[in-house]
Amino acid sequence: MGATSTGAERREAQQVAAEPVWQTVVWDDPVNLMSYVAYVFQTHFGFDRDHAEELMLRVHHRGSAVVAEGGREAMEMHVEAMHGYGLWATVRQAGDA
Repeated sequence: MGATSTGAERREAQQVAAEPVWQTVVWDDPVNLMSYVAYVFQTHFGFDRDHAEELMLRVHHRGSAVVAEGGREAMEMHVEAMHGYGLWATVRQAGDA
């Protein structure tokens, strides 16, 4: 912030910074093919093939992967979309493990 920022702008910036970050977590399941999971990541999130496959492998080998971070409402929308694709996903606050 520059020297010309108002007190209201500073308070707004502090509020935004203080808002918790939420994550969309996709979990491994015995049903979906790995290629399908990578396809979903590319289709829904717009990830390139390499990044989608990296996340898919993380889900497969580690049991889960964080695929998005942001505000709670947006993360809940991603979870609903993942459920629509038949994937198991949840929302959690960043820092929770």
